[in-house]
Amino acid sequence: MRLNVNPNRMELLKLRKRLALAKRGHKLLQDKQEQLMRYFLRFVSRARELRKQVQDKVDEGLRRFELCRLVTPEKFLINALSHPAGELKLKVEVTRLLSVRIPRLELESQPNPFTYGLTHTPSDLDLSLKALSETVPLMMELVNVEKTIVILSEEIEKTRRRVNALKFVFIPNMVETVKYIKMKLDELERSNVNRLMRLKELVFEA
Repeated sequence: MRLNVNPNRMELLKLRKRLALAKRGHKLLQDKQEQLMRYFLRFVSRARELRKQVQDKVDEGLRRFELCRLVTPEKFLINALSHPAGELKLKVEVTRLLSVRIPRLELESQPNPFTYGLTHTPSDLDLSLKALSETVPLMMELVNVEKTIVILSEEIEKTRRRVNALKFVFIPNMVETVKYIKMKLDELERSNVNRLMRLKELVFEA
């Protein structure tokens, strides 16, 4: 759709500058979209790896705990697991990826589950708690990766809409308007030439 402008040389110069700027912006946004997609696919692959690692650790921890329950009275297990030392501490940091703000959870500390005596507990309890404790930092990393995936997918969609708006609406409209103004200016120039020729003829006739 042609823009509503006056068909004069000043508007033509302005439109040509805007058109050049729009094409350059379109190229930059396309490059950004491609980079975002590369990062997105990389994080998706990392999320798959982390999910598998978390699932393997959880499965191992639960399997060891079930073995522990078979040979340990419930009251000993309850006493052993009732007093972990320390607490889970997290902090939030913000990083940037291609000018996109990405929040990250950082694990500062986590409880120490090994605060029980070894007299009434089997080694399977140690192995179970070790596997489950190792799951915590993996889960933190998985949370960060999946949050990054969500943010990148939103940014990719936003960038895609801008790229399409430039490619299919803004740039074609300006191209059509530039052609229209050039056509009008050419018509005006031909009209002026014809007028001058007509004046010249009238002068010679006189």
